[in-house]
Amino acid sequence: MTTNILWLSDLGLDDIGKVGGKNASLGELIHNLGAAGVNVPEGFATTADAFRTFLAQTGLEDRIAATLLALDSSDTLALARAGRAIREDIISTPLQEDLEAEIRSAYAALTEGEDPDDPVSWAVRSSATAEDLPDASFAGQQETFLNIRGIDQILRAVHEVFASLYNDRAISYRVHHGFAHLDVALSVGIQRMVRSDLASSGVMFTLDTESGFSNAVLITSAYGLGEGVVQGAVNPDEFVVYKPALNAGRPAILKRTVGEKATKMIYTKSKTVGRTVEFVPVTPPEARRFSLNDAEIEELARYAVSIEKHYGRPMDIEWAKDGIDGRLYIVQARPETVVARRTGRTERFSLDERGTVIAEGRAIGHKIGAGPARVLTSIEDMHEFNPGDVLVADMTDPDWEPVMKIASAIVTNRGGRTCHAAIIARELGVPAVVGAGDATSALVHGQQVTVSCGEGETGYVYDGTLDYSIEYTDLGDLPEIPTSVMMNVGTPEQAFNFAQTPNDGIGLARLEFIINRQIGIHPKALLDVDDQAPEVAKEIRRRIAPYSGARDFFVKRVAEGVSTLAAAFAPNPVIVRMSDFKSNEYANLIGGERYEPDEENPMLGFRGASRYVSPGFRECFDLECQALKFARDEMGLTNIKIMIPFVRTIAEAEAVIAALAENGLVRGQNGLQVVMMCEVPSNAVLAHDFLNHFDGFSIGSNDLTQLTLGVDRDSAEMSRVFDERDPAVLKLLSMAIEACVSRGKYVGICGQGPSDHPDFAEWLMAQGISSISLNPDTVVETWQRLGRMEAAKREAALV
Repeated sequence: MTTNILWLSDLGLDDIGKVGGKNASLGELIHNLGAAGVNVPEGFATTADAFRTFLAQTGLEDRIAATLLALDSSDTLALARAGRAIREDIISTPLQEDLEAEIRSAYAALTEGEDPDDPVSWAVRSSATAEDLPDASFAGQQETFLNIRGIDQILRAVHEVFASLYNDRAISYRVHHGFAHLDVALSVGIQRMVRSDLASSGVMFTLDTESGFSNAVLITSAYGLGEGVVQGAVNPDEFVVYKPALNAGRPAILKRTVGEKATKMIYTKSKTVGRTVEFVPVTPPEARRFSLNDAEIEELARYAVSIEKHYGRPMDIEWAKDGIDGRLYIVQARPETVVARRTGRTERFSLDERGTVIAEGRAIGHKIGAGPARVLTSIEDMHEFNPGDVLVADMTDPDWEPVMKIASAIVTNRGGRTCHAAIIARELGVPAVVGAGDATSALVHGQQVTVSCGEGETGYVYDGTLDYSIEYTDLGDLPEIPTSVMMNVGTPEQAFNFAQTPNDGIGLARLEFIINRQIGIHPKALLDVDDQAPEVAKEIRRRIAPYSGARDFFVKRVAEGVSTLAAAFAPNPVIVRMSDFKSNEYANLIGGERYEPDEENPMLGFRGASRYVSPGFRECFDLECQALKFARDEMGLTNIKIMIPFVRTIAEAEAVIAALAENGLVRGQNGLQVVMMCEVPSNAVLAHDFLNHFDGFSIGSNDLTQLTLGVDRDSAEMSRVFDERDPAVLKLLSMAIEACVSRGKYVGICGQGPSDHPDFAEWLMAQGISSISLNPDTVVETWQRLGRMEAAKREAALV
């Protein structure tokens, strides 16, 4: 158009110097991805030259330079005074006449034919020329104004955006990242609003933000305008989509998590810039439902994959659903800036001791930090913050960046893992726990605390300063050995992270762990919810509310857990053991006490295969089978293998295989392998007979040891006798391994023994075992030890 104004549709990535990263990226999307069905609202942008002219012609440039030259940005009070003075100076200085005239002309062209009594709403956003770069996001550093109506409001908002280049947080951020203040210019994007105030909106990443797992799209969503999610003012719903399944046209949702969604941002009737939106409460029934349906989740994921493919790198994308036309729109796309900087070296933080949990929320990153808690209620209190303190606030939007970069950890009441505060925390490498709910009241100012993000998706704040360790691993350094090294992975929440460690798959994924965490309800109580006590029925209905019913809840939730594990480790095998709850453990689930027998020794009671083929439990087993069939056959995750625990007799083996087949899980069909836990002495004694019905054994050394030696594995008094290396146990192990090897069938071990006893792991490898499945924290050490043993063996053979 002119040197002052450009249409978004005429822009591309080559125009970052003209209109900043955000506006250039919007133009790139409109120009290149519209044909692929990616919807982006139209608009126009003021140019960086227009901003520079505004500063130069009015004398602002010299005044700003003089003020910032004398500023120590680490002095928060001085920073606040300088920033305020600059902003007031900019706002009180009129825009140049030609710029104002061209904004009016562009607005008139865009709104031609619109009803002047019901003007369209607009977003007025900042776009800095140093913004959205691959190594710095500049997330939220300048202002955005929403629901701006009419040309007079737009002109006022443009002025406010210009001034926001000198927000305290923006000044501090440029200093921290080494950008000269006057080298950064500002463009303003004026873009038609998507009416997400009547629907939902959020943020998505084209990878998992915590682990860097690249085959996932992470989507966060809440009701109302997207600023609620971006600012961290709301705990959103969260969805994870598996790219390979999506690309194959299969069901692709790995995970659905209902967020609190207590509030939403909507329009107001105010005509004052800065007061055109507000937060209002979300009704409890609405909050308990997902803010997107499955079709919308997958459509957004397809948008994300198309955008990532076009840009050739991981992306951070803002989206919105229009409540009037029902369509999904992309309103921003920028390079992801944290995972992109990672190297081939991994680090794992782990606590060496435990303490009292004071608060918990969503973990950001995988680190651990400790220090005195500083509970701050306003940015005016930032001068009280010292390097190494733990920042505790209601929500840590980017205004807090000057103290975030010197904090040992961050804890907030509100926010999800795609909010600006979480993005900045990742950039800075600071552990953060967001969405903790009551952190500002639960933590006392000055209290020593430890913030742990090294325990999966949930982050914990512990009382006191706890000791912790850091383990570093250089990937690609592990030697070749004849035995596969697999992992025991208990929870899907840690799957993407654990998969970054060298491995040959999962040798044991316990379905009972998934049921306990994802379901938490006894399956018989779930299927018979109308016949429960009122309080039990109320809690069950609360949990299943986002789903179409009890069966749908169980099957989808279990399938989500299993498919997350399978996707994280694909194409390596993932051996899923069907539920092995004992009766006392089942009784602890919601509604469970009513359905479980009171057994003197549950370890030897109603468990494993006996339970699956019992008429009273068969319907529950069928639900488990349906979940695994969905993950394998519908999502295409055929790397899932099935393991059956505690098979006492050949008759039970035959009955279980038949029950699986009746549920569509036919051994050998669609590549399905079914292995059996070898953990009862009869399994080793009759190994060949059991192998007639299974594709191999996975040795459970814990149960095999206790049943061979007659020792309760949980008895402290008898712990001195419990040893997997006892000759009697080794004899049975040799029988089982030899039977499998002779018949060319799989044989692995997934008990605790190889993790606890390196010499036991060496013995197993020498016996010709196919795989050793270890706890994740022992994989690298054991692998290296076995490599040294194998190297010594080869050297001895050459002598």
